[in-house]
Amino acid sequence: MSDPSMFLAWKEMKHAKARFILIGFIMVLLAYLVLFVSGLANGLQADNVSSIQHMKATSFVVAQNSDQRLQSSQLTEKQWHELQRTKDVTPLGLRMTSVKQQGSQKKIDSTLMAIDPEQFLAPTIEEGQAVTHLRPNEVVGDYSLKEHGFMLGDVLVETMTGKTMTLVGFTKNELFSHAPVLHMTTQGWHRLFGAKVSWNAGALRTAVHLPSIKGVEQASKEEIVQSVPGYKEEQGSLTMMIVFLFVISAFVLSVFFYVLTLQKMSHFGVLKAMGATTRYLARSILYQVLLLTSFSVAIGVGLTLLTGALLPSTMPFHVTPTLLLSCCGLLITVAILGSLLSLNTVRKVDAIEAIGRAN
Repeated sequence: MSDPSMFLAWKEMKHAKARFILIGFIMVLLAYLVLFVSGLANGLQADNVSSIQHMKATSFVVAQNSDQRLQSSQLTEKQWHELQRTKDVTPLGLRMTSVKQQGSQKKIDSTLMAIDPEQFLAPTIEEGQAVTHLRPNEVVGDYSLKEHGFMLGDVLVETMTGKTMTLVGFTKNELFSHAPVLHMTTQGWHRLFGAKVSWNAGALRTAVHLPSIKGVEQASKEEIVQSVPGYKEEQGSLTMMIVFLFVISAFVLSVFFYVLTLQKMSHFGVLKAMGATTRYLARSILYQVLLLTSFSVAIGVGLTLLTGALLPSTMPFHVTPTLLLSCCGLLITVAILGSLLSLNTVRKVDAIEAIGRAN
């Protein structure tokens, strides 16, 4: 260890193992709790709007009276006809429903999405038949359907119309409003709901100037996501929990390191009397904070990944490298900020007074 401050920090941590292990254990729990709740928030978000987020669309054209909700929007035949004059637009049909396997009474909530399989809204197939080969009576569904016993080749019954369709492929992470999405062709949409049924929206891949169409508005993908029922409330509650956890972490760590600093006032006084500078002592405390926090956060990450591996696939829990790095960075930053109170105390240490108190 070339830095003397690091040497002092490490020697003190080795000398007071029990004290630092206890603090580290609490930091591990805080890190694990923050990462777990963040993974839960991320999983619930994906469970709610992943199908929209994965679309290669930048914006959507919806009815003005729909509050930018796809399921509430309904374009008239005239509006869609005028919208088709726009370059790079494709129809989107969406309907919340339930399906069941033929011969079974168990209904599964799902979302039907009608798309042009030759256009940019087509999902990626993980197993089974390609979307471009879909027939009007065939659909591809999200992998979560497998958890309910659905398999390739199953005949599904759409409970609203009583009509059947065959499951010929599986997609991944295609969910809407916490329900698996069943993608079908525009012909299949008309087969289910009639030839005159209108589209819910028109999807645009690039930013284009829309013709003046009465009764419609353009909404970005993010606006559509934010308008999904319950999305903002759900994410808002979880985000508030995460923020409070960071605040609690900062408070707890501040108290711990402040108490430790107070207990070492006489030691700091002796070191200052021997010529140690405030900067030297402050760096020693910062090294302790960084070492302890980094090690604790690493254990917290390991526990989070282990938890994610053990949880059932139906549990809405999802962590990404970006999420882990951002949370870990914030936790370390919070720990450093929490140590500022201790650093200020070290700055005020008077060698003679501290030695006098020790005697």
